[in-house]
Amino acid sequence: MTRVLVTGGSGFIGQHLVAALHDRGHEVRILDVRPPTALSPDIDFVQGSVLDRAAVDRALAGIEQVYHLAGLPGMWVANKQDFHDVNCGGTEVVLAAAQSRGVSRFLHCSTESILFPYSDLGNARAEEALQPADVMPGAYTRSKALAEHHAARAAAAGFPIVIGTPTMPIGPTDHNLTPPTAMLWRFLQQRLQPHINFLVNLVDVRDVATGLVLTMERGRLGQRYILGGECVRLREILRMMSAMSGRRQRPIEVPGRMAELSATMLEYLADRVTHRAPDGTGEGVRIALHASDLSIEKARTELGYAPRPIEPVLRDTINYLLARGGRPASAGLERPALSSRAG
Repeated sequence: MTRVLVTGGSGFIGQHLVAALHDRGHEVRILDVRPPTALSPDIDFVQGSVLDRAAVDRALAGIEQVYHLAGLPGMWVANKQDFHDVNCGGTEVVLAAAQSRGVSRFLHCSTESILFPYSDLGNARAEEALQPADVMPGAYTRSKALAEHHAARAAAAGFPIVIGTPTMPIGPTDHNLTPPTAMLWRFLQQRLQPHINFLVNLVDVRDVATGLVLTMERGRLGQRYILGGECVRLREILRMMSAMSGRRQRPIEVPGRMAELSATMLEYLADRVTHRAPDGTGEGVRIALHASDLSIEKARTELGYAPRPIEPVLRDTINYLLARGGRPASAGLERPALSSRAG
């Protein structure tokens, strides 16, 4: 029985990862700012922030392996410094404590959005490149890129790290509406669906959880494994959603530059007037405009990763959203700054 810590274990990916680890017979501990929606009596929960060095050190007591999922997801927060503090600073804290404790293996959970070709990659494949943080399209991606740079430096120094990179996980248990699910819900509500017809890689969150376990168990140290599903254009996703929901909707493709200007204006109003998350951000549009089809072949061949078709889980997600009206369960609670990622 391996003693495992999952930071951000109460989040969307985290809850499925904890279940997968528990099913494998591991002794699991969660570190998160809020308890999971359902906590098995044999799962240990430590309430705390990854920015709290004492809490992190306590959570690591007796731990052999660490899955670091905790982070601030999404494209907008009122204070942009929060992205850096949580995603980058939190990773530094957990890494330093894990190194001090001498854990046997560490998995850093990253995001596909830092792998798209924002700069000239030369002959390198996007799946293998680690681009500079200053070419990222905004505060969120810069913070995630810096976090992965920290992980890469620790790996180069000999610390046993592997990196798991989910694409856009969805599923019917996304209680707090992570960015991919929130995007689906927005489109479900719209009769007219203005959109950028970008490449979307949706993946069943259960496959992400399994993929993270496989990365920890079989991944080569210092290597990154992309845990994705099917890559299709957004217009095709919208067509499938309309058929699944029974709603007559009309997709309208919008030029990228127009979408970026519109999203930037919405973000400006959110930052200075409403102080509430806008429907879009400039960074989100820039990510979409650079989105590419990232290969999961390395995860398939080296890990045995085998994601299921996306249509059944998309249907389940749509039915789940329609049944509950798309309301996030965390409405009115403290900011989910240290919850697990979405993408």
